[in-house]
Amino acid sequence: MIYVSLVTLSMGLLAVAQPLRRALPAPVDVATAKIYLSELTVAVDSNVPAYARDLFKTWDIISGNCNTREVVLIRDGTNVVTDSTCSVVSGNWVSPYDGLPTTLSSSLDIDHLVPLKEAWVSGARNWTPAQREAFANDLTRPQLVAITNTVNESKGDRDPALWMPPLASFYCEYIQAWITVKQFYSLTIDSAEQAALTTFINQC
Repeated sequence: MIYVSLVTLSMGLLAVAQPLRRALPAPVDVATAKIYLSELTVAVDSNVPAYARDLFKTWDIISGNCNTREVVLIRDGTNVVTDSTCSVVSGNWVSPYDGLPTTLSSSLDIDHLVPLKEAWVSGARNWTPAQREAFANDLTRPQLVAITNTVNESKGDRDPALWMPPLASFYCEYIQAWITVKQFYSLTIDSAEQAALTTFINQC
């Protein structure tokens, strides 16, 4: 469980300072990721029945008035200030996918590292609504991260065979996180995805 520390400031604002700049909960290490990758089931993706975004409920209330998006913004930023409803007023963020800094939370999206449609076609179509909601709001695994919205739009629902973050120094953490999430949720990988994951993890 993630606890959010709120400190009352003058003018009715709440300030939340996060000393850690790390965007993601720690994924498994490289050796473990290689083992997990070898254990993932390789299967053809299936979009039957068809994916729809509203099949994954977001955002959940996590603590007080703070929902999942707000908790991620607080976790991933520094000097984050929120109001009494937990809406983010200001802060500093660095998008780990492209290394770009921003002081505007409106320029950030909360990325599902393993996209919701990718999860759907690789197994989540067989889950209950509650299981899909838990996946879409998972703050424990390295699955949610605040990134610049232009990068999120570029990524879409593509897996590592078709898209990787612009910042090459983040490749290893991204691949380790991808494998961590896929393994935890028993999601399948397709053959092209398997080849890409293997290539990237062997370079870490």
